[in-house]
Amino acid sequence: MTDTDARPAGRKKKKRRGLRRVIILLVVLAILGGGALITVRNLQAQYTVTYNGYTAARGTISNALSYTGTVQLVNTQNCTAPSAAKVREVYVAVGDRVKEGDKLVRLSTGETLKADFDGRVNKVDAAKGDEVTPGASLVQVADFDHMRVSFRIGESDINEVTLGQACRVTVPSAGAAFETSVATIDYASYSGNNVAYYNATLDLDTSGTDQIYPGMQATITLPQEEAADVVVLRMDALSTARDNTAFVYKQQEDGTMAQVPVTVGVSNGNYVEIKSGVAEGETVFAVAKQEETLSGWAAMLNSSFGSQRVNMPQNNNWNNGSNGGNSRNPGSQRNPGNRGN
Repeated sequence: MTDTDARPAGRKKKKRRGLRRVIILLVVLAILGGGALITVRNLQAQYTVTYNGYTAARGTISNALSYTGTVQLVNTQNCTAPSAAKVREVYVAVGDRVKEGDKLVRLSTGETLKADFDGRVNKVDAAKGDEVTPGASLVQVADFDHMRVSFRIGESDINEVTLGQACRVTVPSAGAAFETSVATIDYASYSGNNVAYYNATLDLDTSGTDQIYPGMQATITLPQEEAADVVVLRMDALSTARDNTAFVYKQQEDGTMAQVPVTVGVSNGNYVEIKSGVAEGETVFAVAKQEETLSGWAAMLNSSFGSQRVNMPQNNNWNNGSNGGNSRNPGSQRNPGNRGN
């Protein structure tokens, strides 16, 4: 091979090596550039945080268990013919009030059927002169002055309800309310598929009203904790730390928000007692919304990495906490979803 032939071959090899180096350099630059862009974009993410404000107030807060039950009769008497006979006399009419021992019906057999307890005649199925067969219904007496309410207690609440525990019963359809106590709890029998329910009853003295009847729906309220004349705050104002402790945000003089731990007490699901960390009349904040946005290149060049923008609290979202002092607020009752019997 001559020197003339070797020179072009050497130049070609050099060109290929140079081209290879250029390609490798471009690939490295592309990787570095892409990584830098991702890093810059991530660092330049801006967070817009919106806070809602809540003002603490002083009041009374309580909670209670609430159940739905059904009104039932305690005493009923169905008088039937003991044997075939003719009705000689009927002493009562529907709606009559009778005392224990009062005469109801006299039969041709010489038997006289009497009331077993004080009550009211609910039905009269026979008339004087009727021929009746054994077991035929004659008169029904019911005690509408002493009723019973049955309801079911869920397994999550059964340890919070005890015999003799005071409670309040309302019968909405009759517009009546009663103060009573838990009469029975059947711990042995339960119903339900995935959740156990235990039957309980309580007794009502309904002698003061004539408008309560079996089958009516009743609401049973069992008061629990109560805190009077304390600082109360909306539950929405609280935030939870990783260790499950509660805190609120307080705005500092420079406009930033600082986390301040609080000690809580009685809660009714809507409001909570604040034992420490927030004073009466003080406004605190909770995060309402947090959004992440990416700024444009111009903004990226003009701002520092990791910038954060905090919106000023919305005045129209503030709550003065005045309802927190209502111990009979409907929110103070938690209903386990029982349906009664």
